[in-house]
Amino acid sequence: MSTQNPIFIPGPTNIPEELRRAIDFPSIDHRSALFAEMFQPLAAGLRRVLKSEDAQIAVFPATGTGAWEATVTNLLSPGDRVLASRYGMFSHRWIDLCRRHGLQVEVIEAAWGEGAAVQDMEQALAADREHQIRAVLVCHNETATGVRTDIAAVRRAIDAAGHPAMLFVDGVSSIASMDFRMDEWGVDAAIAGSQKGFMLPAGLAIIALSAKAEAALQTARGARCFFDIRDMLKSNANGGFPYTPPVNLIRGLSVSIEMLEREGLENVFARHARIAEGVRKAVAAWGLSLCARHPSLYSDTVSAIVVPAGFDATRIVTHAARTYGVAFGVGLGEVAGKVFRIGHLGSLTDVMMLSGLAAAEMVMADLRLPVEMGSGVAAAQDYYRATAGSAGSSVTAAA
Repeated sequence: MSTQNPIFIPGPTNIPEELRRAIDFPSIDHRSALFAEMFQPLAAGLRRVLKSEDAQIAVFPATGTGAWEATVTNLLSPGDRVLASRYGMFSHRWIDLCRRHGLQVEVIEAAWGEGAAVQDMEQALAADREHQIRAVLVCHNETATGVRTDIAAVRRAIDAAGHPAMLFVDGVSSIASMDFRMDEWGVDAAIAGSQKGFMLPAGLAIIALSAKAEAALQTARGARCFFDIRDMLKSNANGGFPYTPPVNLIRGLSVSIEMLEREGLENVFARHARIAEGVRKAVAAWGLSLCARHPSLYSDTVSAIVVPAGFDATRIVTHAARTYGVAFGVGLGEVAGKVFRIGHLGSLTDVMMLSGLAAAEMVMADLRLPVEMGSGVAAAQDYYRATAGSAGSSVTAAA
């Protein structure tokens, strides 16, 4: 696969040149004042991205899975009950991780292509009259199916049930790409990673905690050492780390936040929404459909595209990589072989997206799928031309 071509997977995303230059940085003493100057502004910047006034921020050398693990081991104890809705591969994996840590997980099943089963979750919380459920787990953006769940609705369900459970939200493929309102939505633990909306290589797990979650740090009995948030916050208060930090990625994260704010967060969200809508116009022109079952569920960071029955969607991904050096995402779990995924997040512009759609059309034509060459590209072009100059058409983040 050629590294000259942009990638169209839902993470890791394309790395803009400004960030590549930022992480190309010589080794420094991570116990020096220079590191402290580099590191200390990060918490305030991440709070602005998350739209939180006072969340505690912890950044670990890991990926989103590490952030999951840090969250459950720091805020919960073995044997605790948690409530989760399973509606895709990543909600499934979070459930599996919780069970491996000895948590009792009450699972509310939902069809893949739907969002979290909010009404069923509210009923489960209302039935828990002794308030044994300690936390509710939700993926804001289910990357396997291209589905966005309404987190504000989940918070309303918790409140309507009069339940004190904490709300943990996986925002790995949404934060810094789609609007995320930690304080307004009453999120107690928000999880992100460096390799998606922040446009960096994988390697940073980002966790934001509410005051309620911070209090839980002191009573939870989950086993923790490397991922001990208490140790991390104690060291961070003095501008340090409890062990050797990934200095280059931390420097890159600081620059990433600067880039996002230079573009303007609302413009970043609008750009993602606009590029995503162009992809959806293309999918409709191809005569195909999305895995997401309702427009209200459509993700602005990834589209999972359903192929005709009897065709193996993985062939599209492998052919694109081998023949054209372009990366698309495979279907996962229950939708493996049934969908291929186009990621449209991070460092991306209209023109870059059009190249991905054109490549997808060539691949489907090669594989003799009944897709008219040029139809999807033209539909996306019409939409992008009609909305050029509007909010969200900025190319700043791809510079």
